[in-house]
Amino acid sequence: MNFADWIAMVLGLLLIVAVALQSSQDDVASAFSGEKSELFKNSKARGLELFLVRFTAVVSFLFVAMVITSILTH
Repeated sequence: MNFADWIAMVLGLLLIVAVALQSSQDDVASAFSGEKSELFKNSKARGLELFLVRFTAVVSFLFVAMVITSILTH
């Protein structure tokens, strides 16, 4: 395993944690009942939620870049 593999593994774990910490805007009952789901709600993310959304986006971009780098270096 080279350095890019280790970074990709750490970024993958960070990505899992970041996604697990985010709160869902839909509840389970409406997901399975077939009710109309509002895809774009008028609420904006603020505070910790905004940080987690941005952190997840950055980590996912870096993860994909490290996986591609890892593949190209083998």
